[in-house]
Amino acid sequence: MSGMQVEPYQEFARKSLGFEFNDIQLLITALTHRSYVNEHKKSVSQHNERLEFLGDAVLELVVTDYLYKSFNETEGILTSWRASLVRTESIGAAGVEVGYEPLVRMSRGEKQGSDRARQQILANAFEAVIGAIYLERGYEAASDFIHKYIISKLGGILESGSWRDPKSHLQEVSQRIDSQTPQYRMIEEVGPDHDKIFTLGVYVGDKLMGTGSGPSKQIAQQQAAQAALEAYSRQSN
Repeated sequence: MSGMQVEPYQEFARKSLGFEFNDIQLLITALTHRSYVNEHKKSVSQHNERLEFLGDAVLELVVTDYLYKSFNETEGILTSWRASLVRTESIGAAGVEVGYEPLVRMSRGEKQGSDRARQQILANAFEAVIGAIYLERGYEAASDFIHKYIISKLGGILESGSWRDPKSHLQEVSQRIDSQTPQYRMIEEVGPDHDKIFTLGVYVGDKLMGTGSGPSKQIAQQQAAQAALEAYSRQSN
């Protein structure tokens, strides 16, 4: 592998991670999606799924350890907080913040994919980067990275209440404010059977309070409920 190919990854490591990799191939592999390997079988043989598997376990342990030691809450609440911190949207956003997106290697098709698919790739890469840091520098370095980009967001999550299940939270809010139970209705369904995108609206009485889209009705409902909660929040301000 030439220096021209390696240097952008080392520069990223120096600036964003604070150290150079002794084994830079770990970081390059962490940022290589399976689709890129399929397109470049003659020159590339490793993708990031094994590192993602490792990083996912380290991420969950670090977050769980922090929550257990920092808060005297029930298992259910701690589990909800952890889920909010490590969900795809949270770690995908953390990946954008870290700044490795331009270095992620994926196929031409994936580059043209949906925002949701791209977010999933970025989230998977984030976990793979954790795995690479763990192998290169050990648990403490991986923990520092997770604290900086994931655990640091807990305050905002608790303040906004976004850790709560949006549908359950919306039902509480709509019944308290409007004495109504929210109803979810299909607005649009597009795409082939194996790759559908559903768009649903949530209504309180006759008023459309929010819409959401996703690859399943459940995800679309959750997105719509979250939009409705934000609409209620704006009304109260």
